[in-house]
Amino acid sequence: MSDIVFRAATADDIPAIVAMLADDHLGAQRESPHDLTPYLSAWRQMQASTDTQQIVGVTEGKVVATMQLTVIPGLSHQGASRLLIEAVRVDGSRRGGGIGTRLIEWAIAYGRGHGCSMVELTTNKSRADAHRFYERLGFEQSHFGYKMRLD
Repeated sequence: MSDIVFRAATADDIPAIVAMLADDHLGAQRESPHDLTPYLSAWRQMQASTDTQQIVGVTEGKVVATMQLTVIPGLSHQGASRLLIEAVRVDGSRRGGGIGTRLIEWAIAYGRGHGCSMVELTTNKSRADAHRFYERLGFEQSHFGYKMRLD
């Protein structure tokens, strides 16, 4: 694998990010890579926040990985901040080459650098490969999560 650089996403990265979000059995049902309007709107909102970043991994001039990072200040755990990692994706043609590991390691360092004392993430119950991946990196399944759609 050639060297990979992780950086904040730009508007030009949105098509590649959305393509990765749509490239699995869950994303294919909920993402619409043919209309980028809502994604660009969301990205602009993220740009206005000091706590949320969309990160991309770029190698050989191509976006091959992405994740959303949000630093959440809180009162629990003696006022600890936590890093929330969401929407982790690696381009399907690049999986298995260590990019995902480097992406999560970069996120953990980002969290430490932003004063976070813990890292949280969620992954769909059907993503067994992702569960093994996160456990291999030291994550523990410590809570049950619930979601409610508001559409």
